[in-house]
Amino acid sequence: MNAKRASWLAAAFAAVLAQAALGQTDTSQSYPAKALRMIVGFAPGGTNDILARVIAPRMAASLGQPVVVENRPGATGVIGSEVVAKSAPDGLTLLLGSTGSQTIVPSLRSNMPYDPVKDLLPVSLVGVAGTVLAVRADLPAKTVRELVALARANPGKLSYASSGNGSTQHLGGALFNLVARVDMLHVPYKGNAPALADVVGGQVDMMFSAAPPALPLAKAGKLRLLGVSTTGRLAGLEDIPTIAESGVPGYEMSTWYGVFTSGGTPAAIATRIAVEVKKAIEIPPVRDLFLAQGVEPVANTPEEYRSFVNDEMAKWGKVVRAANIRAD
Repeated sequence: MNAKRASWLAAAFAAVLAQAALGQTDTSQSYPAKALRMIVGFAPGGTNDILARVIAPRMAASLGQPVVVENRPGATGVIGSEVVAKSAPDGLTLLLGSTGSQTIVPSLRSNMPYDPVKDLLPVSLVGVAGTVLAVRADLPAKTVRELVALARANPGKLSYASSGNGSTQHLGGALFNLVARVDMLHVPYKGNAPALADVVGGQVDMMFSAAPPALPLAKAGKLRLLGVSTTGRLAGLEDIPTIAESGVPGYEMSTWYGVFTSGGTPAAIATRIAVEVKKAIEIPPVRDLFLAQGVEPVANTPEEYRSFVNDEMAKWGKVVRAANIRAD
């Protein structure tokens, strides 16, 4: 091969590489080229669904493409997560996931239909909600310390309700058992509302409940709120101490919500989605709607969110194993 032909081939090869690089750049810069789907793994009306429907239209307005919320309920969020996990890695299929479905369920099931680490890419937190430790009004314990003392004096006799086996309320109680060194009986229900109703009715002693449904019952004297599960006191509930500061140091539990997309999605696209999420939740009406659900708007980067999710999976995996919790 003569020098002239070699030089021509080298130039042609360089042009091909440049064009490929340009094409890759254009892919991320032109995102999204068509409508997005935001999958919710639960039925309409729940917190995941409400938050998704609040932020989707704001993201759509900024992205210039529709963001369609699609409910795929079943298997504690696994069915919806699987849709996203098995979608194309183009950032066009999103998931509004949460604590239970993304970091608790994988520890409960040995037959996950996807790899929760490799097949789902954390994009950004959306919000964090604390829970309240609500006890029946006539329980002879006015503080968390008194509750721990009562539980230790009556092992296996006090009970706590949850919205179902493997739910965040269930794991919150299991974590309390471990950290406080007590033995309280778990009573699962099919949903938050019937569980809370039986605490009010006195059939069950307590529950780790979302704050919004418990507050009016507490104000009416039908429940007593002993503490909040977060590391700091909740906005609007500053008079209720944290469980950690009330005699159970190290106790912390929060329900968080966040956006995921399929594994393998380019980093540039994940970052773009995270930016759009942050812009959406910073809009004052959106923030107000979040707070009405008891959710504090919080956003972060894909790298920060990935680290957070990994830590949560490790934490709840330890609780599941220590408490020997099994999926139904």
